[in-house]
Amino acid sequence: MTLLSTCFRRLLSALPVLLIATLTLPCFAADTKAAAAAPDVLVLSDGDILHGKFVNEISGTVTFHTDSLGDVKVPWAKIKELHTTGDFSVLSTQNKMHGRKAVAKLPEGPLDVTDSAITVHPAGQQPVPQPIPVKDAQYIVDHATLDKQLYHQPSFFAGWNGAASAGATLVTATQNQYTVSGSLGLVRVVPTVTWLDTRNRTSADFSGSFGKITQPAYTTPTGVVAATVTKTAITHFDAERDEYFSPRFFGLGQTAFDHNFSQDLSLQQIYGGGIGWTVLKKPNEEGDLKATMQYEKQTFISGAPSSNQNLIGSTFSASYLLKLKPVIWTQELAYIPAWNNSNAYSADESNTLTFPAWKSFGFSLGTMDSYLNDPPATLPPTKRNSFQFTMGLTYAIKSKY
Repeated sequence: MTLLSTCFRRLLSALPVLLIATLTLPCFAADTKAAAAAPDVLVLSDGDILHGKFVNEISGTVTFHTDSLGDVKVPWAKIKELHTTGDFSVLSTQNKMHGRKAVAKLPEGPLDVTDSAITVHPAGQQPVPQPIPVKDAQYIVDHATLDKQLYHQPSFFAGWNGAASAGATLVTATQNQYTVSGSLGLVRVVPTVTWLDTRNRTSADFSGSFGKITQPAYTTPTGVVAATVTKTAITHFDAERDEYFSPRFFGLGQTAFDHNFSQDLSLQQIYGGGIGWTVLKKPNEEGDLKATMQYEKQTFISGAPSSNQNLIGSTFSASYLLKLKPVIWTQELAYIPAWNNSNAYSADESNTLTFPAWKSFGFSLGTMDSYLNDPPATLPPTKRNSFQFTMGLTYAIKSKY
């Protein structure tokens, strides 16, 4: 009994301490949670105040997220003040270098925007960096996004953008005819954001069309006319890897494969490498010039084995991309000479105009023109030029990296 009474007395004496701890811990946890969830504050020029999370700023437009309104986009002209709790970096016109080393040295910390100027407060850094005028702020990005784009690489299946298109024609009449066509274009640029200089770019393109016209056999007073079949088949595939050694110049490796039944071309293979120059680079416009040295092999369908060729040549090409709401225009032009056979040259040109329709779906119009100067002699005679006009449904592929 003595031992039990002693334990009971000790328990009673500890009750006040346990009670205080029980009452205090929830308050402490609530204070910690509240501090961690402290919202960013956006004060508009008309005096309205938004509480939420500052997302980023791109080319003069601030994105601010609130639980009730979602993402709100506001230009600097309509913002009086902005105060953030998270860490951000400012890429400005004062610092035109957007490479990995230059951006990694930018001050990083909470932001205060007052009197049309941005002040960054890096942890432990004194004095505070000079304020940046909001008119000079090209991009403001958070620490997680900056770290991801500077020091990490997308997996092989991530970071791709592009489009897939498909079209078909079916005719049933005196002659039966069908044509199917399709294309797939993919490109991955690393980093995957426009506010950092490109380190590398990978692209792959496929296009193909296949058609057949069938004339059934029929009887005439003089006999039976046999059935006839006319076929068309044109296929192209290319892939390229670019490694940038400056914001505008890059080295590249490429391969290309072409098949064209109408030109008697069984397969043209190209493997080469060279240099490229991004001569035009704007938010809605980009143009590249490229030159390569390469090995090229041509094999033909009906020609003698001697007509097949192993060539040393080059590809001189130009590409152009223009984005004008709501359409996208792309153009590719390539001239492919052979240095060990001056007659064995070819050229390709393609144009695509894409219109958005609904969500990721759109409608495209395109032309593809190819010229092969040295097809072997065949009956009926083979034309050197092959032209296609295509139209079809397009699905836009967008990166989520």
